[in-house]
Amino acid sequence: MIDLRILRDDPDRVRAAQIKRGASPDAVDQLLSADERRRSTIADFERLRAEQKALGKQIPQAQGEDKQVLLARTKELSTAVKAAEATQGEADAAFRALWAALPNVAADEAPAGGEDDFVVLEHVGTPRDFSAEGFEPRDHVELGRMLGAIDIERGAKVSGARFYFLTGVGAQLELALVNAAMEHADAHGLTPVIPPALVKPRAMDGTGFLGQAADDVYHLPKDDLYLVGTSEVPLAAYHADEILDAASLPLRYAGFSPCFRREAGSYGKDTRGIFRVHWFDKVEMFSYTTVEESYAEHERLLGIEKEWLDKMDLAYRVIDTAAGDLGLSASRKFDCEAWIPTQGKYRELTSTSNCLDFQTRRLDTRGRFADGVKPIATLNGTLVAIPRTIVAILETHQQADGSVRVPKALQPHLGGREVLEPVSA
Repeated sequence: MIDLRILRDDPDRVRAAQIKRGASPDAVDQLLSADERRRSTIADFERLRAEQKALGKQIPQAQGEDKQVLLARTKELSTAVKAAEATQGEADAAFRALWAALPNVAADEAPAGGEDDFVVLEHVGTPRDFSAEGFEPRDHVELGRMLGAIDIERGAKVSGARFYFLTGVGAQLELALVNAAMEHADAHGLTPVIPPALVKPRAMDGTGFLGQAADDVYHLPKDDLYLVGTSEVPLAAYHADEILDAASLPLRYAGFSPCFRREAGSYGKDTRGIFRVHWFDKVEMFSYTTVEESYAEHERLLGIEKEWLDKMDLAYRVIDTAAGDLGLSASRKFDCEAWIPTQGKYRELTSTSNCLDFQTRRLDTRGRFADGVKPIATLNGTLVAIPRTIVAILETHQQADGSVRVPKALQPHLGGREVLEPVSA
């Protein structure tokens, strides 16, 4: 949730951020109105409660008719206090619902607009020119079949569309990627974590995934638990309801977990292969720091992602995501998009978001500083999403005979193997 001081002191800034996201600024005015009503009902309740307490002290000293008057007034006040308390509760609930639904204030630097209005910050590397090499690149589905690495047909048979098996060298490639990514994260001072993949509603709501993204989440009603779509969720809730010592910041984690997404609204998109799936494994970075230091931390996480993609020998670009394509919690987001040869375009492989103090306010995670206790900032960043990374590696490093060159950084994690050889033509 956003800082109420920003809402009250600079509502035009919040309205402008809404417009930048392509959302209605009316939500800001509705929240301001609800805030005013909430504060008014609190004042009414406290006034009546104060009078009730004052009368309670007068009654023992009162006599005769005066006492009867006070008792009658006390009875009236008791009814009024209960009614005022109920009204206050309703006003508070209405206010909190609107407050929780309002997205984070998009950064001034974030481009305005929707999914296609991003700004390209840089290009790194040059896509391979397969025509100059004299052969037509195969897509990852065909390469996966030739290598005995990916079985989509049996994935669909067992679990349905957008599921798959990684087999043989495909399974080995996943493990190599996970181990190499965790090693990379550890070298940058992130603590390795394997978090639970099932979380309580508060963890999911606290990270902003029960708002605009609710349709993309798997829920187990019998247990009232949610399957996470990213380990950002349990890592953000890891320090919920805690006050962290400022001297311990920044806290940096790298979580490995399975991720589950309904992919709601993606009907007809990326139906071939394993680029967009319902389940995948991922290594996610997560940082706790001060709001003031969060901007530098954001650049730091981006730098770690870029180093990783460089190690995978991939051509990619970095984009500044437009405000309308930000999640509820993000103030600003950078995506790293790798070149996918058979698609002829760049596709998202990693991303990193600065959520400022939006999530920590919802999860009541604060820091103890010299000037008092106050909310801190959270940031997240994907290091490796397994299926998409496998797609990029297979297609980018393929050879004319269907073999695939292994990036040097992965070779130690694949028993020193330099090339993945086809098992079938």
